[in-house]
Amino acid sequence: MTRILHRQIHATLPVASGGKGIELFDHDGRAYIDASGGAAVSCLGHGHRDVIAALHAQADKLAYAHTSFFTNEPAETLADMLITGAPQGISHAYFVSGGSEAVEAALKMARQFFVETGRPERRNVIARRQSYHGNTLGALAAGGNEWRRAQFRPLLIDTHHIDPCYAYRYREAGESEEAYGLRAAKALEDKILELGSDTVMAFVAEPVVGATAGAVPAVPGYFRRIREVCDSYGVLLILDEVMCGMGRTGTLHACEQDGVVPDLMTIAKGLGGGYQPIGAVLLSRRIFDAFAEGSGFFQHGHTYMCHPMACAAALAVQEVIERDRLLDNVKAMGAHLARRLSERFSNHTHVGDIRGRGLFMGLELVEDRSSKEPFDPSRKLHARIKREAMARGLLVYPAGGTIDGARGDHVLLAPPFIIDRAAIDTIVERLGDAVDAAVA
Repeated sequence: MTRILHRQIHATLPVASGGKGIELFDHDGRAYIDASGGAAVSCLGHGHRDVIAALHAQADKLAYAHTSFFTNEPAETLADMLITGAPQGISHAYFVSGGSEAVEAALKMARQFFVETGRPERRNVIARRQSYHGNTLGALAAGGNEWRRAQFRPLLIDTHHIDPCYAYRYREAGESEEAYGLRAAKALEDKILELGSDTVMAFVAEPVVGATAGAVPAVPGYFRRIREVCDSYGVLLILDEVMCGMGRTGTLHACEQDGVVPDLMTIAKGLGGGYQPIGAVLLSRRIFDAFAEGSGFFQHGHTYMCHPMACAAALAVQEVIERDRLLDNVKAMGAHLARRLSERFSNHTHVGDIRGRGLFMGLELVEDRSSKEPFDPSRKLHARIKREAMARGLLVYPAGGTIDGARGDHVLLAPPFIIDRAAIDTIVERLGDAVDAAVA
């Protein structure tokens, strides 16, 4: 009998005992292709020698030092590397232990920025429905995943939500992508004006929506208009790239493909590739300067921030990605994955949409393609797909509530950056069999 409070109390989970490359192994020796990187985490796969060597070397030197007394070399080097590759205007990094902590810190940075600059009336946060920004109370409040929020709503700060940029569901017949993007972005301006422009501190969004909606990218022009709206009303733009960032979409930062620079950006998952828990907030010079020229400190902190082992692991992961030009492979294999998914599912009776960028792809499942009617939620189709895929030695990331938190199913794919065509072909073949068995 387990003494762990697992996610699903009554589930019987296999015991993971090892991993190599794109595969994980259970205690019975069975292999599973990790086609979702866990939750878009394992960007280098499992057991990468260079990362393991870096962890050994760091453990031999220093495992932990509290940041109220010391800085440390891996944290400083990692920050230098991240800022060198960051969008123009981003000047500093703040290291935490995961994505939820990063979003929580970013929200506090936004609030403190306005306090430091003499505008304490700015307090409102706007985000999007069907978003996910983490499970701490502030991050959960910002997010638009209603199923996760429901029972904790009395504990959450007041936040405000607009529709996502979700072309498959919200773009009108005959409407161009550009026209739809402008219409979707107008919802932000309308909400700012409704709340009072001098009360809004930040807009939070994922450039490619991850686990809650299934790899939904914005249409061209949407985020450029969002940036213009934020600038017009003095609102900070927080981009949550915890899941879609750090190379997952083919560029180091997903927002590069949208042609925008945020004021604050959250990263995690692929930052450390799962070798250690780590996340970060990347902040712009004007945010940093407001703190430096005001109180001189950021009123926040965690015991394990700037953890030497975590930063050493992340540094090694990012060095491998850069050294081995793995973003080139993400682009090439992402194109192959999109092509193979289209070949297998574009005419599938129950696949309504195939979407995503790079090695971050999603399928939306529907009962009827012509009407886009979802499956009855009671069928729990996403759980069936997960079960059927695991039975075939494949790990994918299915979820329900895609449309509104209650209806809709999707499957998310986020395989490691070190992958070849043959492995992708196998993933698509096994996924096709799993979907067919689940919907039968």
